[in-house]
Amino acid sequence: MNTGPGKLLVTLYGIFTVGAASRSAVQLSTRFHEAPLAYILSAVAAVVYAFITLSLVRGGEGARKAALTCCALELAGVLAVGTWTLVEPSAFPDATVWSDYGMGYLFIPVFLPLTGLWWLRRGHREPRP
Repeated sequence: MNTGPGKLLVTLYGIFTVGAASRSAVQLSTRFHEAPLAYILSAVAAVVYAFITLSLVRGGEGARKAALTCCALELAGVLAVGTWTLVEPSAFPDATVWSDYGMGYLFIPVFLPLTGLWWLRRGHREPRP
């Protein structure tokens, strides 16, 4: 899972883990009262990114299934939060990683789980004889 293009996927998830975790840690510890929902959602994104990163690095069928499930949940989260930030912007006085479908991060938060799902499903197919 973490060979070839999978290495790029692992690297991107690792970068997003560090970015989301550090951002949310600072926000939660210094400005929690300003936008608690946004900052908690950024922390949740960091945990999801970390779990997927570790699953991709670990490898194996169980880790692949766990990463596949988390990528699907991540995509659902990005779509839900992205839509929520557009429908009710007042609920988010500050941005999350998944706000506006990840627009502040060049929409990578939308493409990352799509790519992860594709890679994990592609890697599971058995070769044809």
